[in-house]
This record gives sequence, structure tokens and C-alpha cells, in this order.
Amino acid sequence: MSAKAISEKTGKEFVYKYICTSAPVQNRFYCASVTTETDWDRLIQEHPWLSTMRLVVKPDQLIKRRGKLGLVGINLDLQGVQEWVKAHIMKETSVGKAKGVLKNFLIEPFVPHAQEEEFYVCIYATREGDHVLFHHEGGVEVGDVDAKAQRLMVPVDDKLSEDQVREQLLLHVPDNQKEVLSNFIVGLFNLYEDLYFTYLEINPLVVTQDGVYILDMAAKIDATADYICKAKWGDVEFPPPFGREAYPEEAYIADLDAKSGASLKLTLLNPRGRIWTMVAGGGASVVYSDTICDLGGVDELANYGEYSGAPSEQQTYDYAKTILSLMTREKHPQGKVLIIGGSIANFTNVAATFKGIVRAIKDYQGPLKEHEVTIFVRRGGPNYQEGLRVMGEVGKTTGIPIHVFGTETHMTAIVGMALGHRPIPNQPPMDAHTANFLLNASNSAVTPAATRTASFSEPRTSNDVTPAKKSKAGLPAAKATTLFRKHTKAIVWGMQTRAVQGMLDFDYVCSREEPSVAAMVYPFTGDHKQKFYWGHKEILLPVYKNMADAMKKHPEVDVLISFASLRSAFDSTVEAMQYPQIHTIAIIAEGIPEAQTRRLIKMADEKGVTIIGPATVGGIKPGCFKIGNTGGMLDNILASKLYRPGSVAYVSRSGGMSNELNNIISRTTDGVYEGVAIGGDRYPGSTFMDHVLRYQDTPGVKMIVVLGEIGGTEEYRICQGIREGRITKPVVCWCIGTCATMFASEVQFGHAGACANQASETAVAKNQALRDAGAYVPKSFDELGDVIRTVYDELVANGTIVPAQEVPPPTVPMDYSWARELGLIRKPASFMTSICDERGQELIYAGMPITEVFKEEMGLGGVLGLLWFQRRLPRYACQFIEMCLMVTADHGPAVSGAHNTIVCARAGKDLISSLTSGLLTIGDRFGGALDAAAKQFSKAFDSGMLPMEFVNKMKKDGKLIMGIGHRVKSINNPDMRVQILKDFVKQHFPSTQLLDYALDVEKITTSKKPNLILNVDGFIGVAFVDLLRTCGGFTRDEADEFVEIGALNGIFVLGRSMGFIGHYLDQKRLKQGLYRHPWDDISYVLPEHMSM
Repeated sequence: MSAKAISEKTGKEFVYKYICTSAPVQNRFYCASVTTETDWDRLIQEHPWLSTMRLVVKPDQLIKRRGKLGLVGINLDLQGVQEWVKAHIMKETSVGKAKGVLKNFLIEPFVPHAQEEEFYVCIYATREGDHVLFHHEGGVEVGDVDAKAQRLMVPVDDKLSEDQVREQLLLHVPDNQKEVLSNFIVGLFNLYEDLYFTYLEINPLVVTQDGVYILDMAAKIDATADYICKAKWGDVEFPPPFGREAYPEEAYIADLDAKSGASLKLTLLNPRGRIWTMVAGGGASVVYSDTICDLGGVDELANYGEYSGAPSEQQTYDYAKTILSLMTREKHPQGKVLIIGGSIANFTNVAATFKGIVRAIKDYQGPLKEHEVTIFVRRGGPNYQEGLRVMGEVGKTTGIPIHVFGTETHMTAIVGMALGHRPIPNQPPMDAHTANFLLNASNSAVTPAATRTASFSEPRTSNDVTPAKKSKAGLPAAKATTLFRKHTKAIVWGMQTRAVQGMLDFDYVCSREEPSVAAMVYPFTGDHKQKFYWGHKEILLPVYKNMADAMKKHPEVDVLISFASLRSAFDSTVEAMQYPQIHTIAIIAEGIPEAQTRRLIKMADEKGVTIIGPATVGGIKPGCFKIGNTGGMLDNILASKLYRPGSVAYVSRSGGMSNELNNIISRTTDGVYEGVAIGGDRYPGSTFMDHVLRYQDTPGVKMIVVLGEIGGTEEYRICQGIREGRITKPVVCWCIGTCATMFASEVQFGHAGACANQASETAVAKNQALRDAGAYVPKSFDELGDVIRTVYDELVANGTIVPAQEVPPPTVPMDYSWARELGLIRKPASFMTSICDERGQELIYAGMPITEVFKEEMGLGGVLGLLWFQRRLPRYACQFIEMCLMVTADHGPAVSGAHNTIVCARAGKDLISSLTSGLLTIGDRFGGALDAAAKQFSKAFDSGMLPMEFVNKMKKDGKLIMGIGHRVKSINNPDMRVQILKDFVKQHFPSTQLLDYALDVEKITTSKKPNLILNVDGFIGVAFVDLLRTCGGFTRDEADEFVEIGALNGIFVLGRSMGFIGHYLDQKRLKQGLYRHPWDDISYVLPEHMSM
């Protein structure tokens, strides 16, 4: 959501810090918070004024009219405040229907003043601008300020002046107070805009000879503007509405939501309730709550929540396990039900999200059975059949009763089943699988004639374009009645290849002659071509770095589909509106600050541009054009007959519910003519009425369906249009959110705009108004399809609609990736890996999540054990690996590897090249003797050869013993690296048979020459064999295999890489020039035949 209430203390701190006014604002920062954990001595030390001033104390928990409720302590000393708090803290209090516990209090200085010094000021946002209300009589008895107050509307992008305030608001204010008040109100308005407030009320605002005092304040800010205002806001805490506790689980889900591109919401209503929901989609979640309440379940409804926007399997798992954990804490005598519902998804892979839910159900299967939980599932969308199958299987394997339904079942039918109001069918009918729609059952691949793209109920015309009406000079440009047509071309902003391919597949089944996407714009790459499919054929679409090039090269484009992020959507939309060719813009992003959206709306109105969104999936015109992911994948496009036009046009806020409407309308009528989801924000770019009037003026549309929503007053314009005769076509309308009036405390639903700020904005009031105006309004969403069918049948009966004969669409080849997802094909993998998996939410090393690696403090040695040896090695083994890396890290600049690295670095090469140069010298002669030594000593030891026999055999064969010998170190000058390792191995290894054998060999070789010692390579090689053979983690064959495939040399390569990098950095730091070997260190000789 966007507009969120903040505490009075937070709001006042914002004003005190950032207001810019010459009016003397008194008592700045004189406010102290008290909670159950407050240490009074420390509080007094931090706020010394508490001991010296008369005080006011009141709860700071979003409670309205505290004065009338007797919840304000006035003109008290510190002791009086403490006694007042003690009398009220943790006491249950009723405020309207809500019951809650008082636990947060605000203490401020008491301000003596006269009644005539109290004023009322309020600023709040609407679509057209910001309203400033002022009344010269403020305080507890202010009454109906909407009726009494002076008001001034500041249009979007306009500024408020002191003259306006004085002339329009301060009509009844004494002259000596006008200057101070006008200056303060202008400063307050500027602060309201700068800090993205959406509501700011001060009552009373006291003005005395000393200055301005803010006594009581209520405020909301636009939480989506956090990325803009973070520096000024800091970390804002948003308290829950009074009467509803703030649960840690809600905060956990809110944190998941903030870290995810998906939407995850959870509000606990009654943790002891027996009816729990886990619903996909902001609109669908409201519909399910409505239906539960309609069927008498309001007192048992435990939670409201939704997940949408294609959350990952891990995110869905985290969300599901949170709900399952909550619902299995307390038993209910009737058992519990869990409703896993949702509309038909547009782009979310249902099977993928269900995997997360299934994991959670398996983890909680014991508690779920103990609490007698029954689960009801209904879902549709991409790959939903596989998701439902998996969900059904987990019910069978766990013994939990799980009833599974797909798109053949009305969306909310499972609520009636769960609450015992309708029977549960034994074998529900199943729709055809995705593959049945996409794989051609016949041998014909002929594209049907384009005639079927005409409306089913009107003669086909040569041109379906309705041009925009020309506007009179000085007036805003008129907007087009027809947004999309057969030849509409669009530019897609953002690298959304899946959405573009979906649009092209839709174009193909609609028998369009050319793709609807002309080009893409993506500022983060250079100009290039992107490959897509057009039916069976591959085509290239241009991708431009900047919009100007795209517009210039594609003048036929008049639609922009913006997948820009919430941070860049405003700028890219403003840029797009600079091009007169653009008539329609769809903004998909959710979370754009309301102030920015209102500026876009104003600009669009001036330029005659229709905006769909923000926070939308888009819209669809069957047979012509679809926006992005609207309508879902091809199986749903074909099942809902969206490849050809019908006679019914709809407009909805919700993207998911728009797809549900596609399903309902296709089952009850001849299909959809056009459908638009205007978006869930408070201020959508285009309104219900904008599209209803377009449909009214479109001959092919015979009836209109509107799915309204709690919040806002837009539906009343439809009522007015029907009454005035502007709308004459049948309108079927239902506003979701009827459950809100049944809740004791305010609930913010999934959409930002789904919140009633007054009685007229409730869904119940709007449904009644629509019914009274003459619209067809069902009793509930459950009956929406029946009402649509009844109205449609009447239109068919009177000849208004003449259903046309169905013509099958062309088949589209299924994408390889999707066919594999559905399990229709298989292909051998190009690679196999068994050590690491990065596909999930968390990186996994050899089956161990990265968080566990750190939790267990496994260190580098432990990680190396997982990745190299696929085992969790004992602690001593991990320590030995780390010691080996340390002792092999470097051995000075003179050795060949370091020398090569240095020469390369001084030649100006980069780090990778220099490191590679050094690594290429590693072999049997330098550093690579670990494997060879391990093999030689192991073979001799395993064959039963005595150390002397081994030495003699190697001498006889003319071979060097790998790991024996050192240029500098000797028996008299031992290598301390070997000594350190030897001490550790002898102390910690269970057995050192091969090391002992090698040391016996060393005694023989050093008796002949003192420098023929067991060097560090040889020591690590033989000790590692002992480790692999005796640590208990490997069989003998596995241990030998690791030696054979070169694992031991990897220790030296990894360790010495640290040294080589050190030498590279050292040379760069010392700024050493190009290396040239000195002549005096080179022996120049003639060829041998010449010297003789």
C-alpha cells in the first residue's frame, strides 16, 4: 500500500525538523514517548523539561477524538502524568467497534490558551490536487469540518501562496493573526509536498502572542516514496490501527515483501480463528475475504493476506510456513480450514509457487493433522494443472484432507465447501491440460481466415479505428475512443522478453499480419537485435538504448508498454509523452509514489494520452492486441477465447481478477470484446468511467462489466452516467471489499487504493448506489457469473447480440523451455554437477545451505571439503587443509611461478594474465609434486615394498622420488613448514602409516645427501593420503580416486595463487617498470658445431 498512518510523535518530529516558515513554532521537539518498558529516571534525564513544566499526556496509537473519549490528561505535573499513565497503561479500551490495549503514550508541554486561539487545518490529497481545509474554531468541538471549513484546492504541480491562504481560508481570522497563520500554512503545505504526506491534520493549531503551537496531529505519508525521502524520514515505524496488535509474523512478512520484487502481505485479524487463507492476488484476496464474511465466517476469519507477482519457491515457502505456524498454535473444537485460493494467474508459474507451499505442508504435516486442518485449493494460470496435481499428491502422502479444484470451478466455490454451505464434489471436472491447447491435434496448420476477428455481434468494417476528437484551442486534447486495433504497434520499455513473446504468440493466434511489437527500449545495453518467434519462424526485433531513436525509426507506433521499475517509471513515461505519436501508455510497475502518478495524469490529460496503470497487468482486445502478460499464457488465451472478439467489455482494478473475468465471461457469454485492468493504486492513470464511456461509444460492445473495489468514489460517476442517460448499455457491476465494514479495525487490503476513508467509499455503499441507479448488481461475487449470463441471454433473445460461429485459431508451437517445464519432453543435460546448486533462494554447497556453512563456522577448509571432496570433513581435517594453504602461499620471488608473475606484471599485464603466467609453471619440477609423491609412495607402501627397496628401485629405474629433495633446506637446515605440519598431523590424525613410510625413506636419502629431505610438497601429498584413508569419510577406492584425478595438486595451486597475487599487487604498488634480464646474467655461446 502507499498511504500509511504514522504516529503523532513521528509526524510532529517531521514538522519540527523540516518546516520552513517565519512563524515562530514553539515547543519544538518537546515530546517524550512512554511505553511499558520506559525507565522514568532515564526519560527525565533525556527530557529535563518534564520536571519543570506543566504537561499533557495522551495515547499515541492512531486513536481519533481522544479528547471526547477522555483519553487526554491535561495540565498535570510529572507525578500526575505518571499516575495517569499508570491508570491507563495496558488497559483495554473501546474506540468505536475496535477494542485495544493502551501501551504507547506521548507527553508534551501544556499550553495555556483561550478558545479563540484554537484553529483547525488539514491538507489531504485527491486525484486533481491537494485540498487545504481551515476553520477558525478548532478543538474538541470542531464538529463537521467538511461542512464548516473554508477550503482551497491546489492543483497538481501548482504552489500555494500566502495571498491565496489569506483571501480564501482566513476569512474569519483576526487581522493580527493572519500573517502568522498564512506563513505557517504555506510552510506546512510545502513540507507536506516535500515529505510526500498524503494527509496532515492539526487540531487544534494554537496561535498565541508567543507563536504557533501544534497540539494534536494526525498524518499519513506515502510509504512508496521511501527511496526518495529516506534521508529525511529515516527508519519510519508504521503502527497498526488501534484494536489490532502488531505481530512479529506480520513484520517478518513485511520484511520479505520489502526484499522481494513480488508482493507478500499478511494481517492477523483473529489468531484464534478457524478459517485461514493463503490467497494469490491483491484483488482475489479481497474477494475471498468478502465471501467468507458473506457466509457468516467473519468472527472466525483469522487473517487477511496475499502473495502475487511471481514469488519464488523459497519466498512462497517462507510465506506458507509462517501461516501454518500461526494456525497450528492453538486448537479449535471444530478443527480448522485453510483456503489456498486465487484467480487465474497472468504470468506466475503456479506449479513453482505451489512447490513452496507443498514443502511447508510436508514440514508441518504433524501439527496440521493434530489440529484437524482441512485444505481447499482453487487456482488457475500457467502450469496450474501440474501445481494442482502436486497439491493433490501431498494430500494423499501426508493423510491431510486436501480438496483441489481448477478453473472449471468458480473462484470462490471452495469457500462454500470449506464452510459447509455446499457439497464437495467427489471428482470435479478438469479442464484440458496446457499441452492440449498448444499442440496441434490435427495435421492442419492453416491459419483461419481473418474474418473471425470482426466482432461477433456487428458487421465487419474495413477500418475499426475511432480517431481522437479534435480539441478546441486552449482545452486539453481529447482522448481516443479506440485504444487498440488490428494494426496497433507498440514499443516495449524494458528487457521483458517473455512478455514480448507472449504478445507475439497472441498476435499469431489472432491472425495478425505483423507482430504488435515494433521495438524495445533498454537503456542498459547498446543498440542490438533480439530474437523472437513468430509462429514457427524466428524473427529479430530491434532493441534501442534510448527512446528517441526508437520513436524516430518507428513512427507507426502509438502505444508504449512500460516495464520500467518504480524508480524509473516516472521519468520514462514523461519522456514518452513528449512524442505526439504516443496515444496510449501502459505502466506496469507497482509502488510509484502517488505524487508522481498525479503529475503523470495531469500531463496525460493535457496531451490527450490514455494511461493504463500504474500497478497493472494491462489490458486485452481479443483479435487485436494485448498488453504484456495480460490474459496469461496461450492455454488461457485459447480457453477463454481471447483470440477473437465477443460482445462484452469489462474494466477492473485487479490484474488477476481481470483474468478471472476473462474466464467467467467466456463461460457465460460469447466472449470478451475488450478488457482493461486500470491498476490497484489510489490514482490510476485512467478511471472506470473513462473506459465505460469508451465502451458506450464502441458499437461492438453490447454490455459492460465493471469490477469495482472498496476505496475512492469513481463508481458514483457510473451511477451518474446511468441516471443521466450517458450510459445506455447494460452495466453489470460488483464492488469487492464488502467485508471491510464487518471488521472491528481498519484493514489495508492488497491494492494501495483499497481502503475506505469515509462511509461512501465502502463497497457496500457503492454496490447499493449502483443498484439504485439501475446497474445489474449481484448479491455477491459468487453470483456475478449468473447475472452476466442472465443479461447476455436477454440481449441474445432481443436480437441485440447475434452469436457468430466459432472458428478455430491457428496452433502455435510450444516453446522448448515451457514444454520441458510441463514435462512433455526430455533432453540430456550438457553439464552435470554435484557440488553446488545456485537455483534456489539460497546457495547450496554439496547439499549444505550457505547459511549453515557460516552457522557451523566451517571455515575455508570446510568449504573446500564440501566443494572438492563432497564431504563434511572432521574439524582437524579442515584445519590441516587451511594449514596447507598457509604454508604453500608463497616461497619468495625467486621461484619460477613468482618470477613469471612478476615479469608479466611489470610488462603491464592485468591480474588474471599475470596470475595465469605463474600458474602455468606449476608441474612436477615446481610445486606439482603433491600428486606424484602421493602416487609413488602409496604404490610402494601398498605393494609391501620396504623403504630401502623403494629407494633402490627408483635409482635402478633412473627416476626421481617425487617429494624428496630441496635446493636450500636440508637435514641440518630443516624446513619449518614441514615441521609445523608434522607436529599437527602426529597430534590429530588417527593414523599416519604412509607418512611414517615416507619419513623412513627420508632417513635413507638424507644419509646419502643431506638436502634429500621430505619437502613440503611430498609431506602434504603423503599426509593427505593418510587423511583420506583414515578420516572415516571415504572408502579406499574413493580416496585413491581423489589422488588419481589431481585433487592434491589443487592444494598447492590454490595456496600459491595467494602468493602470486601478492607479488602482482606488490609490483604494481612499487610501480616497477618493464623487466629486461641483464646481459651479465646470460651466457651467450655459439652453436655447438661452430664453437668446435
